[in-house]
Amino acid sequence: SSTMSLSEAEVQSARGAWEKIYGDAEDNGTAVLVRMFTEHPDTKSYFTHFKGMDSAEEMKQSDQVRGHGKKVFSAINDMVQHLDNSEAFLGIVTPLGKKHATQLKIDPKNFRIICDIILQLMEEKFGGDCKASFEKVTNEICTHLNNIYKEEGW
Repeated sequence: SSTMSLSEAEVQSARGAWEKIYGDAEDNGTAVLVRMFTEHPDTKSYFTHFKGMDSAEEMKQSDQVRGHGKKVFSAINDMVQHLDNSEAFLGIVTPLGKKHATQLKIDPKNFRIICDIILQLMEEKFGGDCKASFEKVTNEICTHLNNIYKEEGW
C-alpha cells in the first residue's frame, strides 16, 4: 500500500529523481547548505561553527558544512527509501522533527527553504522533469515535519 498521497508510479519516479542527486551526496548536500546560508544568512545562526564563515568558498571547504550536508542528504535518502511504507517513513521523520523542534529549536520554515533549494538544484542539474517528480516528496516531508512541530507546541 502506497503511503500518504503518492501513487506507486510517483514513488518510483521520485526515487529515480532522487538517485541522480544522491549519487554525489556530499557535494550536492554541501551545495544546498552553502546556497541556503548565502541566500538566507539568518539560517547560519543555528550553526555556531558556521557563523564566522562569510564566503561561499570557505563554506564549501568546511568539513563541518560538508559533514552536515551529507547528513541532511542521508536523512532524506532514508525517507525516500520508505515512501511506500507510512510507518517506516514516520519512524524516520518523527524523531528528526522532534529533535529539531525541542533540542535544536530550528524554525520549521527552514525545512521548506532546504527543500526548495534541493528542487532548484535538481532542475539546474537534471531538468524540470526531475524537479517535478520530486516536488510531491518535499511537500510530504515538510507537511509531516510541520505536524510534529505542532504536536511539540510550536
